[in-house]
Amino acid sequence: MSNELIDFVLVSVALLGIGIYGLSVKRNAIRMLFAVEIIINAANLNLVAFGRFIPNSGGQTLALFSIAIAAAEVAVGLSLIIVAYRMYQNIDIADFRSLKG
Repeated sequence: MSNELIDFVLVSVALLGIGIYGLSVKRNAIRMLFAVEIIINAANLNLVAFGRFIPNSGGQTLALFSIAIAAAEVAVGLSLIIVAYRMYQNIDIADFRSLKG
């Protein structure tokens, strides 16, 4: 393994840690959505890094599909947040207790 690949993986691990921290600590729905996006970007960085160093692995293609899926996820997530804000005038996850089934 080259030092360049190790650098990419270390940055990806840092992004993953930041994303998991954001999901576990933050209670704001938008901040949680950003944390999920950081985790997805960490996975994309790994796909592209390994795709660069392993020939014919298709890492870049998988990363492009992942980016498209992440864009769709953001659109759905933001629409849910907008509806929740219209109902509760707040986007704090702890206040959504009435949504439990």
